[in-house]
Amino acid sequence: MALETFVIVLLVGIAGGAIAHLFVRHGGFGLAGDMLVAVVGALVTGFMLPTVGLSLGGGIPGALITAAIGTVAVLWTLRKLKTA
Repeated sequence: MALETFVIVLLVGIAGGAIAHLFVRHGGFGLAGDMLVAVVGALVTGFMLPTVGLSLGGGIPGALITAAIGTVAVLWTLRKLKTA
């Protein structure tokens, strides 16, 4: 993963966590927790998709889409597990 892509993934994860925190009043992990979980999700997806041969395009748009998918997926999954 290139440095530019890594920075984009981090920023999208942080922003995604902050946005998720605003929309989910109860059941979240707090602002810092939401942001941390979102960054982890964005990073994992950023590494996993290319590893399994999936590409959502190159450059900044591809990195943004990949990070957003990971952010949403991990936050949604953890919130469902937390309420179960």
